[in-house]
Amino acid sequence: MKNFVVKTIANAGALAVAIWLLQDITLNGGSTGRKALTLIVVALLFGLVNFVVKPIVKLLTLPLFILTLGLITLVVNALMLLLTSWLAGQFNLSFHVDGFWTAVLGGLIISIVSWALNVVLPDED
Repeated sequence: MKNFVVKTIANAGALAVAIWLLQDITLNGGSTGRKALTLIVVALLFGLVNFVVKPIVKLLTLPLFILTLGLITLVVNALMLLLTSWLAGQFNLSFHVDGFWTAVLGGLIISIVSWALNVVLPDED
């Protein structure tokens, strides 16, 4: 359970950094508390997408993964971020990623920041 909370916090932090750095990834809302709650919900949604959909997509793109020496991972991460943005729209959350290349750069930022936060934060069960 503690590991789940740590990963959700790391995802929320990584998403916040991507929102802060890229103007085409937006999180709109009223108060700071509302934005924070939306960010946590989007982080949960992003974690769910990465847990359920990403392994299937990685399996289907295994030949491309081998052919591109792993660079297809950038595209897969971008697609997971775009899927999260679409799902957030379906749940009336004010999170939006505008465009594929923004998603590629956002996915790269999220991967780096999430990795760094997972190194720093404890992950015991």
